[in-house]
Amino acid sequence: MRSATVTPGGDRMRWVELPGAEPCRVYVHGLGAASLPYFTEVAVHPRLAGHRSLLVDLLGHGISDRPTDFDYTLEAHADALAAALESAGVAGAELIAHSMGGSVAIVLAARHPRLVSRLVLVDANLDPLTPAPGTGGSRGIAAYSEEEFRSGGWEEVGERAGAHWWSTMRLAGREALHRSATHLVRGTSPTMRELLLELTVPRTYLLPEADGPLPGAEALVRAGVQVVAVPDCGHNIMLDNPAGFVRATAAALTPPSGADGRRTGP
Repeated sequence: MRSATVTPGGDRMRWVELPGAEPCRVYVHGLGAASLPYFTEVAVHPRLAGHRSLLVDLLGHGISDRPTDFDYTLEAHADALAAALESAGVAGAELIAHSMGGSVAIVLAARHPRLVSRLVLVDANLDPLTPAPGTGGSRGIAAYSEEEFRSGGWEEVGERAGAHWWSTMRLAGREALHRSATHLVRGTSPTMRELLLELTVPRTYLLPEADGPLPGAEALVRAGVQVVAVPDCGHNIMLDNPAGFVRATAAALTPPSGADGRRTGP
């Protein structure tokens, strides 16, 4: 395990580091998750192993600190991650980032381009959403005020989350979880999608095949983003279909000459 101070108050972000060749690969989890339980199996797979790999926990999550005075915007998450990567001597990293982590990775690439050479976004949030009371995920969490969430909403969300997600969500700070969800739903300006369209590094977006066509996929493909549908999985692609995730991610990190546009089924 490694760590770095990433805020003026001394809060530390932590990660598990696997040795290997450059470029470094950085794995970033989603809302209420942690990188070790979500990414270890695929990160050590022979088709992805062999590179220096950092399985990072964002502030407020997993093994990282849970400051209550941090605002947990996507920009703040990205800047804290940038500070951790700079402390670790990382530049030109390949980011493999899930859900909210993918949104953070897009913002990181836009704000700190020296740190990112390639993006693999795993069913990442690209657009603002509307809070929706009683639903799962970020929309349901963001429907509470912070006080409501801390005083009772936390337990209600836990009941809806299911055993797997709750196993890591319960490790997250309550302020961190609520603020992260609220800012994820609110999005960024320009939006994450708009930022992604403007980036020039190689970019791949993985989504579950069962979800059907990705909204706005045509514009993404025109901008050079590869959109790849992975079969036999839900939102947690790396857990539901590890073999399919590894095939798609390995192809994204070592694309064949001349490959571009939409592909279906790795």
